[in-house]
Amino acid sequence: MQISGAQMVIEALIKEGVDTVFGYPGGAIMNVYDEIYKQDGFEHILTRHEQAAIHAAEGYSKISGKVGVAMITSGPGFTNAVTGLADAYMDSVPLVVISGQVPMTLIGTDAFQEIDSVGISRSCTKHNYLVTDAADLPRILKEAFYIANSGRPGPVHVDIPKDVTAQIAEFDYDFEVELETYKPTTKGNYRQIKKAVDAIANASRPLFYLGGGIINSNASDEIRELVKLTGIPAVETFMARGVLGHENPLLISMLGMHGSYAANMAMSETDLVIGIGARFDDRVTGKLSEFAKNAGVIHVDIDPASISKLVKANYPIVGDVKSVVNDMTTIAREKVDKQRYEPWLETIANFERLHPLSYNEDTPNLKPQWVIEKVGEMLGDNANISTDVGQHQMWTAQFYPFSRPRQFSSSGGLGTMGFGFPSAIGVKKADKERVSINFTGDGSILMNIQELMTSVEKKLPVINIILNNNYLGMVRQWQTLFYNKRHSETDLSTQPDFVKLAESFGGVGYVVRTKKEFEDALNDAIKKDVVALIDVKIERLENVMPMVPAGGSLFNMMLENKGDK
Repeated sequence: MQISGAQMVIEALIKEGVDTVFGYPGGAIMNVYDEIYKQDGFEHILTRHEQAAIHAAEGYSKISGKVGVAMITSGPGFTNAVTGLADAYMDSVPLVVISGQVPMTLIGTDAFQEIDSVGISRSCTKHNYLVTDAADLPRILKEAFYIANSGRPGPVHVDIPKDVTAQIAEFDYDFEVELETYKPTTKGNYRQIKKAVDAIANASRPLFYLGGGIINSNASDEIRELVKLTGIPAVETFMARGVLGHENPLLISMLGMHGSYAANMAMSETDLVIGIGARFDDRVTGKLSEFAKNAGVIHVDIDPASISKLVKANYPIVGDVKSVVNDMTTIAREKVDKQRYEPWLETIANFERLHPLSYNEDTPNLKPQWVIEKVGEMLGDNANISTDVGQHQMWTAQFYPFSRPRQFSSSGGLGTMGFGFPSAIGVKKADKERVSINFTGDGSILMNIQELMTSVEKKLPVINIILNNNYLGMVRQWQTLFYNKRHSETDLSTQPDFVKLAESFGGVGYVVRTKKEFEDALNDAIKKDVVALIDVKIERLENVMPMVPAGGSLFNMMLENKGDK
């Protein structure tokens, strides 16, 4: 079939089963957008900013488990999208991002809206392509989807010059991808897995350390079975919230900089870390020389570059989490006696009794933790949760009752303010039956506020719960604790009227100061079924606790929430 490069893009997306593309048109990608106009194989959602297009594709991917797709133009269109690419790369989100480029005859001439997109994206994508011949497009697009969603997932960038989208060439998509230099190891070494399970059977204080790779591998059920079979307690990373479910008796909590006292102490006292789909990042480990320093380490990951990168693994296992955990479970049935760990479980229970994750409600203003718990009480499993970045993000991870994987979409590795709202739009597109909630702050929400229009136009209602403390709260917290209360440029007392702002776009808005007002506002927003901003006036000087100071040891936590008082 002889068709244009632009038509090839459309045909490839349809053959890949893509049902949604997020994007923003421009001159260099116009031929492709002309073909989008003619097709009915997928829906295109016009965001109001290219960064939002990538974040929406991320939210869609995180909740659906599919490859997210975004389309942008050259120059500033691409540079606006770079933050999204970097965010997806840090959090291993499978995306295919297609950008337009100036015609090949103009590349290198500083043409209008020319930028070296491939050069810029090289460090923040799993792989990238500059297409120089339309005949290569079917192969490149098929490889892009394969690379994005295999091995350790990530974003793949395909840059297509405008004249290439106009070229006519043969379109053949009926072939298998075969890349000589890219063959991810999915089956773990059975002998090494057996050694790891032997170590588990001989340990006295083992601890499962569960990461986001479990969700990427769709291995939550397998992990739940292994944890139940062995009776070994578990901690989750921020990216793994929902893997075990909040009601699981063996789940301690989240660990790390803002992890619970019990989770961080368990990691400090364990004699065997069973790391699965986690990368031992600095927000989890704290001071590396003190991290689980009396423990052996099992590290299971599909990315060999992650193993022993930061913490030396005594039992390194490269492979797909689902496959490796199934093998571990088979061996553990014969070798592991869960009664062996009962004294260890009692030690952890003592940690939990000593400093439970809690907050003081005896204040005149609403506590953000209460708001998050109330949403969990009212909606629970019937909500998908996105967040922006800041204090509200950590409170959400601490206090929302996550019950399943793919319930939570947030920016982990890059920490991108402005992520939450467009993510929640993508989340709603992926799962229209559940309520899409975005917990945000009065700083973050304004970074992609233009997406109110996208939400209204496409009838993708998102309820944005603004935990409003008139501060860049997390930065203010650090300034309070480590900069002698010098609150440099973090006071956000000058703010828009969020109710009028929402209404001006066709949504609804609420101002909330009491518990009853919040419950009434949330119920009304759910019934209204349009985009909502709920401006919740919270305790202004509340801090996120516990907190491990940057570079400190996990067991050396700040526990008291004194704010600036």
